[in-house]
Amino acid sequence: MKAATSSSLPTLFLSAQDVATLVHRLGLPAALDRLAGTLHADYLRWPSFDKSARVASHSTDGVIELMPIADDTTYAFKYVNGHPKNTQSGLPTVMAFGVLAEVATGVPVLLSELTLTTALRTAAMSVVAARALARPNSRRMALIGNGAQSEFQALAFHHLMGIDEIRLYDTDPAATRKLMDNLAGQPGLRLLACDSIAQAVRGADIVTTVTADKTNATILTPDLIEPGMHINGVGGDCPGKTELHPDVLRMASVFVEYEPQTRIEGDLQHLPADFAVTELWHVLEGNAPGRASAAQVTLFDSVGFALEDYSALRFLREVAGELGLGQALPLIPALADPKDLFGLLRRSEPRQVELALAA
Repeated sequence: MKAATSSSLPTLFLSAQDVATLVHRLGLPAALDRLAGTLHADYLRWPSFDKSARVASHSTDGVIELMPIADDTTYAFKYVNGHPKNTQSGLPTVMAFGVLAEVATGVPVLLSELTLTTALRTAAMSVVAARALARPNSRRMALIGNGAQSEFQALAFHHLMGIDEIRLYDTDPAATRKLMDNLAGQPGLRLLACDSIAQAVRGADIVTTVTADKTNATILTPDLIEPGMHINGVGGDCPGKTELHPDVLRMASVFVEYEPQTRIEGDLQHLPADFAVTELWHVLEGNAPGRASAAQVTLFDSVGFALEDYSALRFLREVAGELGLGQALPLIPALADPKDLFGLLRRSEPRQVELALAA
């Protein structure tokens, strides 16, 4: 095991602006495509990871979660919240940051914002699943819920899956207008605002639900589901927060990220413990079938899993290194004698005296 040295201690810090710059310099389509490739590659290493469901602290207003994962060399975690009422006071519903650390030493090598990145990785993961589960000629998508993550979902499916028409619905018309304004002028993409969920999903190849309310909602009912649809259920992601009628799951082939977590947090929480599902990594690896026919209804019950944040942090560190982005953060003290932590205080004493005299 390599000993830690002072030169290895600075932690790379990426701010939200750093990540935005990274995406601008790569170009959004290329960034999403590269992130999707990183996700796919890491899912193919599924057995290599030490996995657990996230640790959640729930309140009446929202949830705060820690999402850890590790392989033999790298440990990662994400801190993330979900507070639907935040927008009323000018705060994002979801805020996040994450850490990438060396397993051999425990040194944190990356501290990064993950608020923007979570939206990017969630959209890229939706495409990874849809490539395996949706009909290959899919061109029309319904997007139910037009909040903070909606543009990312729309552009990921447009650029990476060839979706050229997206039908939009949100209970807040201003959210739909915001999305249409943000994506106005996207070449080859037609956006249609709809008056109802039923109007939006009619004739859709893919239906993406990404709503934020922390309730057991029923966004999709069985009468809205057509043969061959792929449902990308993103918004139901914690206990008591769902989007789909249980019979929608019963009529579909259901695929999940990490089954122990999805049974607690996903729309799967509606159903008994013996309801059959398939973890997506089996499909990506080729040892389980995905879509079996053009008429089959498939459902990705997506709740977000720590492996996806590991992939996102790995992607950020790699690209930031290529582009020279971020700054060295002296998060961990560099000690001449690693057994003398108290010496750090002693070295600080003269400065404290100077500050006291100056006051």
